[in-house]
Amino acid sequence: MKSALILGGTQFVGKRLVQLLLNEGIEVTIATRGMTADPFGDQVTRLKFSREDTASLKQAFQDKSWDVVYDQTCYSSQEALDTLKGLEGKIKKYVFTSSQAVYDFGTNHKEENFNPLEFTPMLKGRDKYIGYVGYQEAKRAAEAILFQHAQVPVVAVRFPIIIGRDDYTNRLKFHVEHVKNEKSMFIEHPEFRYSFIDSEEGAKFLLSMGMSDYQGAINPGSSDDISLRELVTLIEEHTETKAILQLDGNPSPYNLPGSWSIDTSRANSLGYMFTALDKLLAQLIHYYR
Repeated sequence: MKSALILGGTQFVGKRLVQLLLNEGIEVTIATRGMTADPFGDQVTRLKFSREDTASLKQAFQDKSWDVVYDQTCYSSQEALDTLKGLEGKIKKYVFTSSQAVYDFGTNHKEENFNPLEFTPMLKGRDKYIGYVGYQEAKRAAEAILFQHAQVPVVAVRFPIIIGRDDYTNRLKFHVEHVKNEKSMFIEHPEFRYSFIDSEEGAKFLLSMGMSDYQGAINPGSSDDISLRELVTLIEEHTETKAILQLDGNPSPYNLPGSWSIDTSRANSLGYMFTALDKLLAQLIHYYR
């Protein structure tokens, strides 16, 4: 890989990915709406476009080509199709940032538990996908469009919940601060289990997918999962403070409709290893303290 187009790349995992690509000496182009500043100066080329405006997309990509596109910002079937059309003949590989949300609620999902070749997507814009159910359909539909219509190899990286010091969502931080400061919070289903991945390791995995010959869906992340009850207990141990769990407390941002966790054995079998979840969480709890 000598050149890469990043759809996104100005925050969190995308920003880490851009830096890793630059470290490898790869020519990087960032395509965004131009609303978020980035720290890369003249090291990158910038394109401005709207994913919901096919004319701006076509104009942005005109007379250009790249070895790999990393799609960090696709949240609808229509965007996936429009992007494929706009990049036709201009790329050699498509790496899509997908989600464990493509799976039904449950634990230890393997890649074959959702087959995008068997999913029939409806063409919709991102405003038509509402809530968790909408997000799930959007990621499923985008994968289906890409795998069914792309003329180049496609990788769907099905990320679990991403955490790290640069996590702008502050969802894990919410739990640490509520326990540490003895503020009450409400966890609707303490037994629900989730998988996680470190943001730095997530960016490194994306880089490796673009540089490898792998194609298809793949689950990266720490090999274990954890329940919200176990997470709170871990925070209590590290803060030496008892959590206050009450019905009228501040709702946990991890109050999802069900468990979501993945089996990472395929990535592990290919030689990719990730920080053990208990170690990763301990490091971040200590940091947020």
